Amino acid sequence: MRRRLTVVLVLLMAGTLVAAGAGTLIISRRAARDDASRQLLAQANVFSQYSYAVRTYRKLAVVDTLLKLEGGRIIAISPSGAIPTPLPADLSAAELNPQRLLHGNDVSGLSGTLAFAAVPVSLAPQIAVAAPPGRQYAIVLTRQVGSVGPSWFYFFLISGITLVVAAAVAAGLTRRITRPLIEASAVTGRIAAGELNARVVTKTGDYPEIVSLAESINSMAERLSGARERERQLLLSVSHDLRTPLTSIRGYAEAIQEGVASDAGAAAGVIVNESRRLERLVADLLDLARLGADRLSLHMTATDVGDVVSETLRGFRPTAEAAGVTLSSRDDAPGLLVAADPDRFAQVIANLVENGLGFARRAVTVSVVSPPSSVPPAVGYVLVLVEDDGPGIASEDLGRVFDRFYQADRGAAARRGVGLGLSIVAELVRAMGGHVRAESPIADGGGTRMVVALRAWSTASGGPLDSGSQPLGGVT
Repeated sequence: MRRRLTVVLVLLMAGTLVAAGAGTLIISRRAARDDASRQLLAQANVFSQYSYAVRTYRKLAVVDTLLKLEGGRIIAISPSGAIPTPLPADLSAAELNPQRLLHGNDVSGLSGTLAFAAVPVSLAPQIAVAAPPGRQYAIVLTRQVGSVGPSWFYFFLISGITLVVAAAVAAGLTRRITRPLIEASAVTGRIAAGELNARVVTKTGDYPEIVSLAESINSMAERLSGARERERQLLLSVSHDLRTPLTSIRGYAEAIQEGVASDAGAAAGVIVNESRRLERLVADLLDLARLGADRLSLHMTATDVGDVVSETLRGFRPTAEAAGVTLSSRDDAPGLLVAADPDRFAQVIANLVENGLGFARRAVTVSVVSPPSSVPPAVGYVLVLVEDDGPGIASEDLGRVFDRFYQADRGAAARRGVGLGLSIVAELVRAMGGHVRAESPIADGGGTRMVVALRAWSTASGGPLDSGSQPLGGVT
């Protein structure tokens, strides 16, 4: 890769040099020749202005000799356009355009590397009367402007030196670019092979884009490492949660089978309860898998928030009483409707209440709040708050409580779970077009508030209110 990149950069530089240099050289040569033709034409016009002062053939011969020294001549043109006098070397009669000179017009141009200019002149009467009738005289000046041969040599010499320098610079540049990329590639290969502690090391002077790439790879490795650890914890938690009810089911079933159970009805009740516990765990795992694959079907309709909350809390009151926790509800605006799947909304409330009961000291409160219309960011949403008076959530854990399999440390006395309940809440609320967040602490002694925001149902339009904004940033 490094070699190919160096070659490409050098070839690009060479192509640019050839195109720019050759074009500049050709244009400059052309401009020099045109400029030489214009200068010759101006000089020839100056000579023609003084030609009338030449009054003898002897003086005319002297002027012609002087012009020969400068590559020029005084030529004669017959009425037919023939030029009987010799012309400067490498110049033909056709290039001088005799007919144009006969009509009194100037002629200039290039003949190979020879620039020339011809201007008609008027001789003194003493000379003109002795000349054949109709003959016209003209001054011709020439100048060699050279070829591009030597210039090409210097051009290629300078280009060669430039390319050598460019090759050295390109090699250093590509080495600086590709070295961290090669190292990053090697690290990603190690990560793909399972070595999740591998990290890309950056150096002072690395390009910001390379540093950003290294940070992204390192962040990915950290997330993968965290995911693997959470997966391990999940397996341990699921194994524990499966083993405990299975042990109870097997023990009581064997007691019933062997006829040693003192109360067969109570034993059967334990088996039923533990079976439901297993069923709930399996259902959570299946729900999470369906949510991840976008295969969970939702039946969105107008749902009475108060009714769902009341019905859900009724099922948790025996559990709350047994744990010595007061489970209460507060509905500030009875009859509020939201756009939700009633069963999945009930599942959201159940998961949040169960989570609250697992950490509460004395109380869990569920409140239904309709944000005031004077607060634009909350228009179109109904809020459900589930609050507990537990130890609260650490600030570093607050943003991750809804991650799959993540379990925040909220005290040794708190009931530990698999870490699926809150992640299912987040997925379900998001699927229903709402938002969920955690707030902690909410009091001096700690406490946690889970805030669910769902779109209000509009009876006028028969659908959810169209609110493109986010719900309230905080609840007071």
